Amino acid sequence: MVFGRIGIAAALLASLSATSALGAETIESALAKAYVANPDLNAQRAAVRANDETVPRALAGYRPRVTISGTAGLTDSSTVSGSSISGDRYLPRGGSLQIDQNIYTFGRTENSVAAAETGVLSAREQLRSAEQAVLLDAATAYMDVLRDTAFLDLRRANIEVLREQLRQTQDRFSVGEVTRTDVAQVEARLAAAQAESSAAEGTLKASVARYRQVIGADPRSLAPARPQDKLLPRSLEEAVKSSQAEHPAIVAANFNVRSAEFNVKAARADLYPSIGVTGTAQKQFDYQGANRELDSFSLVGRLSVPIYEGGETYARVRQLRETLTQRRLEADFARDRVRAAVVASWSQYEAARARIASAQAQVEASTIALNGVREEARVGQRTTYDVLVQDQELLSARVNLVSAQRDRVVASYNVLSAMGRLSAVRLALKVPVYDPAAHYGAVRNKFIGTGIQ
Repeated sequence: MVFGRIGIAAALLASLSATSALGAETIESALAKAYVANPDLNAQRAAVRANDETVPRALAGYRPRVTISGTAGLTDSSTVSGSSISGDRYLPRGGSLQIDQNIYTFGRTENSVAAAETGVLSAREQLRSAEQAVLLDAATAYMDVLRDTAFLDLRRANIEVLREQLRQTQDRFSVGEVTRTDVAQVEARLAAAQAESSAAEGTLKASVARYRQVIGADPRSLAPARPQDKLLPRSLEEAVKSSQAEHPAIVAANFNVRSAEFNVKAARADLYPSIGVTGTAQKQFDYQGANRELDSFSLVGRLSVPIYEGGETYARVRQLRETLTQRRLEADFARDRVRAAVVASWSQYEAARARIASAQAQVEASTIALNGVREEARVGQRTTYDVLVQDQELLSARVNLVSAQRDRVVASYNVLSAMGRLSAVRLALKVPVYDPAAHYGAVRNKFIGTGIQ
């Protein structure tokens, strides 16, 4: 009966069946919670929305700048001529409207807009990277809690086995079948098992805390999870090829290169002339005297030719060219880093699959060996120490099986993340998918107002 309970505990992960208990939390529902509520992911979404505003700021270079100004004052003057004094007091006041419009900037505005738009695309890819990181952390936290729960159940079940064995050994000692040494060996093993159970309980508490940090809720009745084999490619070569085209880190790095190129072009445009026009309308009352009014209107073309600005513009162009070189090198590094991550995660996945078969064989062999040693101990062919050693072997085998099952599930998610395919859409999570283009569409051409609506 006690060994049956150990088997049930190990089956928490070993079965990995598709059927979950009624009302149990599944890994898909946990990932959905993390996708919606994780603060790191929501912070990245806010960063993308903030980055969207760089486009309307750049587009402002196409639009006019309108300024209204007003003046009001008091003028009191007096004139002394001989013995006579004359004076005048009036209230000069008025207002003016000025409109400045760029006509042609030799590519400065166009390239600034292009750089901003490319930066928005890069920010979206960075959001995809953040989504992948959060979902991988959530899957890992889910499986860690499941694994550590199974570990604790195995430890507790082992304590019950040792307590029963201690009772039987004490009974045999009382009738002279074994010595006091045999009893002490079981007592020592029981004390060690209790210490291991306490350590397993502490590890589980830490995993639960991590689960709540990532997913945003305490774990309750977690159901077994299955590896995402159906979403994985058939070979490592296919995984590497897909990652080079799809991984958000690579795509974002490529966008950063393009954005840096546009920034260089925009900065170089500051070395060329700019053409614009300025329109001014003015209305003044009591202008230079009482009861005098002034109405004026002007429309002036403007040609601005930079001659020398102390070298600042040239330094900025050189700086941005070096930044472009940096972005290109970062893109190369991103490709190499992603390739290495895919190879490593794929190797871990295959190793986990192999470990499962070995761990299952180890459990079966250890179970048979333990039953045999117990039978031999009853007829005096084995010692109590032999039974304790084999009991520990079986426990270690079950722990290895649980660990291998956990590692296989996590490794499958890790491969998806390394390829750039770990997302709410691909996992078919039942959540409203966040669309960064919605906010961008709302603010791109918004030229007035501090709110989105």
